[in-house]
Amino acid sequence: MGALSHYLERDGIATAGISLIRPHTEKIRPPRALWVPFELGRPLGVPGDRAFQMRVLRALLGILDSPSGPVLRDYPEDAPGAMTTDEAGGWSCPVSFDRPPAEETLDVQIHREILQLQPWYDLAFERRGRSTFGEAGLTIEQVVDFLLAWATGPRPESPHPQLSSPQLMKLGAEELKVFYLEAVAAQPGAMSGRQAADWFWGETAAARLLVALREVCVKADEPDIQWMGRNLMVPRDQWSRFGIEDRWWKVDDAKR
Repeated sequence: MGALSHYLERDGIATAGISLIRPHTEKIRPPRALWVPFELGRPLGVPGDRAFQMRVLRALLGILDSPSGPVLRDYPEDAPGAMTTDEAGGWSCPVSFDRPPAEETLDVQIHREILQLQPWYDLAFERRGRSTFGEAGLTIEQVVDFLLAWATGPRPESPHPQLSSPQLMKLGAEELKVFYLEAVAAQPGAMSGRQAADWFWGETAAARLLVALREVCVKADEPDIQWMGRNLMVPRDQWSRFGIEDRWWKVDDAKR
């Protein structure tokens, strides 16, 4: 839509769009865009919050008063974290990860979680007849070991013949989330996307591994790895959970 807006503007039609991934919008440079720090797929924030959604829409329409720049503004509010009434109930999670002993390493914690989740993942695969896990060509244990190596020591060599180590790290992070979320989706009761995300980021050692990976990536020398850390490892609507306050786009704006 950002590219299409250039053609509409040439015909005299003013446009303004919502951006969920700021770096993409910076590259496309549409005439006017409002970047929102919300969950992907929810450009207006959480469902059912009419007052909040109206504020987003008013901010978007307000950009139409600006001449074609391109103009890229940041929406100043985070989306409310509360779930709607329909989302709040109906899901019971038989797999509960107890607080691990203080001496237990992250490695041990994640492999224990995988053992607990494996039957549920297998059930999900049996029901659907397919899975989006497996693109890396590694087992879930191998994915975890590779990501742990990235997070805790020297950068590992890629075991994949066609992917570099950073590329496999990016894919492996997605594979890890896929395994957990497909497994938990097989459990009894109705579950919303927000509930699944809050369970993953709030209760699993896998989430802590991705937070650790984020820190490694942000400190890397390569800009593309820094970008992966800041944009792909931890969704922005979960930052407050981990005390992340990175506002790198403000720094980038100041440099321009």
